[in-house]
Amino acid sequence: MTIRALFLVLCITVVSGVAYFMQSPFADNTAVFLEGAEMTLKLVVTSMVLSVIIAFAAGIGRLSPLFPVRWMSIIYVEIFRGTSALVQLFWLFYVLPLFGPKIEPFTAGVLGVSLNIGAYAAIVVEASIRAVPKGQYEAAIAINMSNFNRMRRIILPQAIRIMIPPFGNLAIQLFKLTALVSFIGISDLTYMAYQLNQTTYLTVQVFTIVLFCYFTIGLCISIGMKLLEQRYSRGTRLGITT
Repeated sequence: MTIRALFLVLCITVVSGVAYFMQSPFADNTAVFLEGAEMTLKLVVTSMVLSVIIAFAAGIGRLSPLFPVRWMSIIYVEIFRGTSALVQLFWLFYVLPLFGPKIEPFTAGVLGVSLNIGAYAAIVVEASIRAVPKGQYEAAIAINMSNFNRMRRIILPQAIRIMIPPFGNLAIQLFKLTALVSFIGISDLTYMAYQLNQTTYLTVQVFTIVLFCYFTIGLCISIGMKLLEQRYSRGTRLGITT
């Protein structure tokens, strides 16, 4: 879907959502939904930053010639890709404190989401680096570039262009995954909706409003990733590869 089409869908969603909210019994509960949305956005932004850092560390680690680094990265990815995200979150919040200091709900939520998505993103990083033509490596070696400079100045700039589209899908997946943090008591949109539903029993209205909220935020993320993809694809369209 093009950026213009996404903007059109976003406008329709916002107008429809506001109209539905204003005629619902929760028109006076704006602060509750705004508080939940604010917490959700904090979780999304913090988790995105951390998951990108984890993804690059683990993805490059999987390519490392050092055996311990490579296998630690492989083990991390396989564990977090092969187990339930909810179980990981519960383990971080309820089990890990038994062996050390207590973890705050927000910290546990960010770690749980970031480690899970970071494992999937690490595969994208590894595959994107492998997709860079071998000639680029050979040219960098020929001009006597160090491994660090070769990766930073030649390989990663090209690999990032390849990463952007799958990273967009993972960004949406991360956003949807943040709803799980309501199970450990974080007051995000899902938690706020559950609390309102418990006191009003207006299930359809409550969760329809939250559905509009999630869809709106998801569209904003999609548009942002499309713009980022468009920005990084300019060099490719012009035939620039470095």
